[in-house]
Amino acid sequence: MRVLMIGDICGRPGRRLLRAELPRLRREHDADLVVANGENAAGGVGITAETAEEIFAAGVDVITGGNHTWHARAAYALLDAHPRLLRPANYPPGAPGRGVLTLEVGGRLAAVMNLQGRVFMGELDDPFRAARALVEELRTQTPFIVVDFHAEVTSEKVAMGWHLDGQVSVVAGTHTHVQTADERILPGGTAYITDLGMTGPRDGIIGMAREPILEHFLTGLPMRFTVAKGPVQLNGIAVTLDADGRAREIRRIQLVRETVEG
Repeated sequence: MRVLMIGDICGRPGRRLLRAELPRLRREHDADLVVANGENAAGGVGITAETAEEIFAAGVDVITGGNHTWHARAAYALLDAHPRLLRPANYPPGAPGRGVLTLEVGGRLAAVMNLQGRVFMGELDDPFRAARALVEELRTQTPFIVVDFHAEVTSEKVAMGWHLDGQVSVVAGTHTHVQTADERILPGGTAYITDLGMTGPRDGIIGMAREPILEHFLTGLPMRFTVAKGPVQLNGIAVTLDADGRAREIRRIQLVRETVEG
């Protein structure tokens, strides 16, 4: 099985670039499954029904989320209604939506799990315990398990990689919008990267216009942030899995386009 994972889609520029490039990337990597983080797809923060459908139409199979998923109140009903749109599984019971999805991929069953870290991210259920319990159940159904761990600090993400090594196929971090260069296959066969990066404006500050953010840092005053303009980038990974679910290869994807039509 071949899996593409796409870093956080940021605003309209990120959605446009995804639409322009994903069909080619899917063919180039012969991808069976495409997972993208969409928590910043609508105006740089949150997700809506319209932006979710645009991402699915571009060729994404599963959209994962994070702390910004909840920004638009309409997302609550959307999460309940759309099985291929995930939010972190370690939110307390009763939260809208779901954090795990199993789906058929080329005649085989695969699972996608979304988790959120707790360091600098708020008080949620323990993602490490949640991950282990969910993985034990999923492994009775399939060896192909892909994890998006939406977390702030590198240490927590690295720890999750080692925690799940040999139990899942991929652990990929999201949230920081900065792609890391530490992609590797851990000893147990799990493909790992600390952060996938971002699909959106390259020359902003993690996707947003520079000036209000600089003003915020200089003055400490609240500012209204907007999605940046200019060149756009697409970050992600391509992973090849063997029949037992272990990773054989992981490759970083990093492309930049000066303009995107549409």
